Amino acid sequence: MIRYVVFAVLALGIAVVAYLLTDKNDYASDEETLVKGKNLFTKNCMSCHSLEGDGIGPPLGGVTNILSRKDLTTFIKNPAQVIEAKGKRAVSLLARYKQVMPPFEGMQDPDIHAILSYIHHQTEVHNLQAVLLSDTTKGGLTGRLVQPIKQSPIKIELEQIVQIPRKKDASPDLGIVTLRAHPSGDGSLFVGDQNGTIYSVRDGKHEIFLDIRAHVKDFQSGPGIATGVGSFDFHPDFLNNGLIYITHAETYKGQRADYTISDSLKSVVQWVISEWKMDNVNDKVFRGTHREMLRLHAPNFAHGCQEIAFIPGLDTKDPNYGLLYIGYGDGGSNNIKHPELGHHLKSFLGTVMRIDPAGNNSRNGNYGIPADNPFVHETDPAIVKEIYALGFRNPHRLSWDPTNSNRMMVTDIGEANVEELNIVEKGGDYGWPNREGTFGISTLKDMKKVYPLGKSDRDLYKKPFVQYDHEEGNAIDGGHVYEGELMPLKNKYVFGDIVNGKLFYINIDPHLSDSTIYALAIVKDGKATTLQEMFNTKRLHQRIAYDPFKKDLYVITKADGKIWRVSKAY
Repeated sequence: MIRYVVFAVLALGIAVVAYLLTDKNDYASDEETLVKGKNLFTKNCMSCHSLEGDGIGPPLGGVTNILSRKDLTTFIKNPAQVIEAKGKRAVSLLARYKQVMPPFEGMQDPDIHAILSYIHHQTEVHNLQAVLLSDTTKGGLTGRLVQPIKQSPIKIELEQIVQIPRKKDASPDLGIVTLRAHPSGDGSLFVGDQNGTIYSVRDGKHEIFLDIRAHVKDFQSGPGIATGVGSFDFHPDFLNNGLIYITHAETYKGQRADYTISDSLKSVVQWVISEWKMDNVNDKVFRGTHREMLRLHAPNFAHGCQEIAFIPGLDTKDPNYGLLYIGYGDGGSNNIKHPELGHHLKSFLGTVMRIDPAGNNSRNGNYGIPADNPFVHETDPAIVKEIYALGFRNPHRLSWDPTNSNRMMVTDIGEANVEELNIVEKGGDYGWPNREGTFGISTLKDMKKVYPLGKSDRDLYKKPFVQYDHEEGNAIDGGHVYEGELMPLKNKYVFGDIVNGKLFYINIDPHLSDSTIYALAIVKDGKATTLQEMFNTKRLHQRIAYDPFKKDLYVITKADGKIWRVSKAY
């Protein structure tokens, strides 16, 4: 929220002189308003902004000292209209952050005033300065960084399956994110809402299957877009053992964690991976018990444990059968200028981990570490032996290619320039925070800039299989290799962009011979369209899901809670 408020300064023709005419005391300072403003800031702004450091958008400290309350309110309600003026400051910040915040037309003026009062109060107390725009692009690559995505002749149509109701008063950034097919293959679906609920969907109707908030005392949903229920999956033998695995965030109140970050940094959130056992697998509503397996103490709200998954369709004799993969981001450690917290074997941050829920040889004895994990034989007791691969910023989605020996495919959301899909090898290092895509980055200097690599540096880390830059989108959404009856999509890995809702694919073959990304066209009522046009919004919060039993591909539009099935392809 309030993303890029500072764009408006010169875009409206406001100069420093105008600031001198602004009433600095035009903000409330009473405790009630400041508490309200802080709560609204946490709910609506913190997912993209901080007061001092770079995030998805610029820091907001000091902004009330260079813009009037009226102009800030105008921008918040309709940022695109302000940015269209193309002032120097607006263009400079847009070049740096590469996206525009959605409008908050429905937010009432008293609420906006409370947020701005909180920002102004923090600015005064901590002497915060507005972000400088001396030259935001100097020293880094700009514009088109990789080959543009090609338009495919393939067109698809979407059929709405169900709409999950949005939680009252929930942050617009939080909603349904995970879809799993019931292990019976009967076509029923289960959908995880970050706000604490897992729904079952049958014949176009939904009902609550599990409300985690009733079982977890310190459950935390928000602030940010990466808290609450992160992910869940059914055990491959669920029909016999009734086991479900869930990852969720909790408010830190002194709970002891299995893995922690630096003692010098305070954190208010932890991530928990837990096992839930149903008394009767045929029950429509969860009844049973649950146990905690692994608790992780995170440095920040960002880039947490947003994906866990089993490899689907394995034979019980396969050595990977029943092993749970866990994707954990860098926890925002690089955004708070602490890259030393990750990208090494003594940290769970920025890794894909693999555990055996049925084992007990972990540090806490609540799960097992597979004997063929790549670092299991390291003698240093501080090594996190659960690590399967490392060097990720936000391994947002994990999937496997069943047509080619279950190659592991991991999408990694970039900072400000490049989105990537990695074909992950056991023990591989994929470079973050020293790499974003195939480019160099210096997180301590400026995370918004990338630069070309010299020959000696190009092979230090594993390279992404495909990548696209922020001329095409802002956050990659992991997909799946399609094996269904829609022949134009056969043997294609279908994925998309979370923010703009574009849908892409790459061709999959045994040799990975084609790294070209193609864009899919969407047709509605016989006319070409886009998801942005269909839903009249610039920010879709899109997710891609797949039913490995029915071979159906789904698109989730988190912003409105709708689930769509890809019904036609031609």
